[in-house]
Amino acid sequence: MSAQPARAYLGIGEVLARLRGEFPDVSMSKIRFLESEGLIEPARSPSGYRRFDEADVERLRYILTAQRDQYLPLRVIKERLLPPAESDGGRGPLSRRELLAEAGIDDEQLAELESFGLVQRVGRGYSRDALGVASAVAALARYGVEARHLRAVRAAAEREISFIEQVVAPTLRQRNPQARQQAGRTAREIAALTLRLHRSFIEAALAEAGLAGDGLPEPAAVRGEGEVGGTTADGRGSAGGASA
Repeated sequence: MSAQPARAYLGIGEVLARLRGEFPDVSMSKIRFLESEGLIEPARSPSGYRRFDEADVERLRYILTAQRDQYLPLRVIKERLLPPAESDGGRGPLSRRELLAEAGIDDEQLAELESFGLVQRVGRGYSRDALGVASAVAALARYGVEARHLRAVRAAAEREISFIEQVVAPTLRQRNPQARQQAGRTAREIAALTLRLHRSFIEAALAEAGLAGDGLPEPAAVRGEGEVGGTTADGRGSAGGASA
């Protein structure tokens, strides 16, 4: 009698049995929740049952490990799971050397950005978003602003993202690709409006403080020529201000 061929998929109960030895708290509802959040996308049988393959199991193992060992929020885990073409606008991740060269910073500065959570490695490389952060921080350094001063800026951005996620959550609960695409578009539209609002608040606050000007320059126009008195943001002397 010939042996039955091995199935190419697993049911949700079989996946649970595989993972519970390493993750005792995992449950069917947890796996379903991760699917509803778009972190896993198991295939479906004609009758609607989930069919997990080995790649799905390994993806689940990565997600659960990142939550347990690194305390990462699901939003960050999801970003790390995105393929380069989707997370970097069709361009692959940058190596450490490429990031240093394009951002105009040295290895010590990058290590400092990483220590304060301003830049994070994605897999073996860095995303284009990391390049944007590193370049902006390098420009701010010319005014005496240091990486440690920017943790509040990052925290504020994360609070805004949490707000946007709450707004689009009802759309995401529909659990279909079209709803996720719509949620993505809505999230970016809200983010753009939030940035416009933030800019208006900053301009108004500068005017109230007596810091006159003709509006905020575009980032590309800011070159760092205007170091203020050679001091850092907390009043200590900066190397840039000390030079002749």
